[in-house]
Amino acid sequence: MVNTQVHLCGLTLDNPVIPASGTFGYGREFAELYDLDILGSISFKGTTPEERGGNPLPRIAECPQGMLNSVGLQNPGLEEVCTRELKELAKIYHKPVIANISGFSVEDYVTCARAMDREEQVGIIEVNISCPNVHNGGMAFGTDPASAAEVTKAVRRVTDKPVFMKLSPNVTDIAEIARACEAAGADGLSLINTLLGMRIDIQRRQPVLANKMGGYSGPAIFPVAVRMVYQAARAVRIPIIGMGGISTAEDVIEMMMAGATAVQVGAANLVDPFACPNIIETLPTLMEKLNIRNLEEIIGVIE
Repeated sequence: MVNTQVHLCGLTLDNPVIPASGTFGYGREFAELYDLDILGSISFKGTTPEERGGNPLPRIAECPQGMLNSVGLQNPGLEEVCTRELKELAKIYHKPVIANISGFSVEDYVTCARAMDREEQVGIIEVNISCPNVHNGGMAFGTDPASAAEVTKAVRRVTDKPVFMKLSPNVTDIAEIARACEAAGADGLSLINTLLGMRIDIQRRQPVLANKMGGYSGPAIFPVAVRMVYQAARAVRIPIIGMGGISTAEDVIEMMMAGATAVQVGAANLVDPFACPNIIETLPTLMEKLNIRNLEEIIGVIE
């Protein structure tokens, strides 16, 4: 027998597999296909203080081994999420969930964090700092150590729940951002978010996306994600949720060896709705093959 449990800031996950925010909605569509309680946790769709309709169409573009998206944080807003979506999610998933929050100012993040702190089912608050800071020339919070630390401190002050900062890969030094978040009080990190990319329709001589650029996700970014998780894990002492192109049990093992305690599965859910249960089902067999008795023994084994 093998042990797939992992421990994350006081939470015990039956396995390290978590659907990533924005690729799983609030679970209802997937609950029609399988029992969601087999999942380690769920990071539900990113929440902003006010309802957002998202960016103009088209906002999805296919790419080799992945996709571009410029959805633009479409969500029903904080009040609707807390009064309806989380209550509906609690009916189909009976473990602690991860609340992904986003914003365009420090105040936005504080508002969302304070509300999620009151939600019993929320076990971790995941702070997406890859959004543009509209009060600082459009710079993303996640690309500047001082800005990342500012958001971390502000959120940390208004919640007793574990705070995981979701980092952008579109930086020169991921370790610098990771250390800034840890020093500011983060309990953990989530990385990586999508890589900035672009496609052009050569027939129309126009960008494929209405927003011109979008986030690149899928299997092609997996090696980049492994590298950044490895670098961040060596720079900080707090746990990491690794993500970026994960689609197999082998990917999970590799990401954990790089330094992740748990993983999130994103674009794979959009290709195969059974991606997460398939990984969970095959993980124990792979562990036995690799002579891994306890998953936690492999976290960060690569020096």
